[in-house]
Amino acid sequence: MLESIYATSAGDVTITLPTLLAALGVAFAVGLLISFVYIKTHANKSPSQSFALTLVLLPAVVTIIILLVGNNVARAFSLAGAFSIIRFRSAPGDAKDITFVLFSMAVGLAAGMGFLLYAVVAGVLLCAVVALLEVCKFGKSKSTAKTLKIIIPENLDYQGAFDDIFSEFAQKASLLKIKTTELGSLFELTYSVTARSDYSEKDFIDALRTRNGNLNITLALAAPTDSEF
Repeated sequence: MLESIYATSAGDVTITLPTLLAALGVAFAVGLLISFVYIKTHANKSPSQSFALTLVLLPAVVTIIILLVGNNVARAFSLAGAFSIIRFRSAPGDAKDITFVLFSMAVGLAAGMGFLLYAVVAGVLLCAVVALLEVCKFGKSKSTAKTLKIIIPENLDYQGAFDDIFSEFAQKASLLKIKTTELGSLFELTYSVTARSDYSEKDFIDALRTRNGNLNITLALAAPTDSEF
């Protein structure tokens, strides 16, 4: 009777309690490491607590699924059908978040299939690579695009009106959107501006103010996404 409690069969594989605890222990440990690396590498972006908890639990969940499926093909198809009806309610993350999810699933798969050392080594190495790339700021642009909104009077020709100012203070400037405001008496121009590293924001805005008649000017920290148009 004790053997029936401490050991269950999944397909052609017998799962014992020590096997289950070892697999879940490795999955939780590496999941904690992945979640810790995620929090540290997203420190400047307010990391999501729910996503951090997901990264801890996901390897263990995948481990349990793999242990339950074993070598049973019919059970694998039935579980695939059951999980296909699950819908994620949270907003989709960026490419890095998706990579962390796949990373956690890979660790869970390795632990569930019994490759515990592989799960630990792969988890530690990949976390070290992610941390190293974040410290080195790999792939990060030295200059950041900013959003510039300028209000101009209707009698000012906006085509090329600020080209000389942009050439002095910016590496690149692109006109993204034009719209009328104040019943058509004013134009609102939206630019994506990549400023020079040594430029002065005050001098830049002062130069623009003298050109647009001292009307409103807004300089945001990042270029807008397509959904903002």
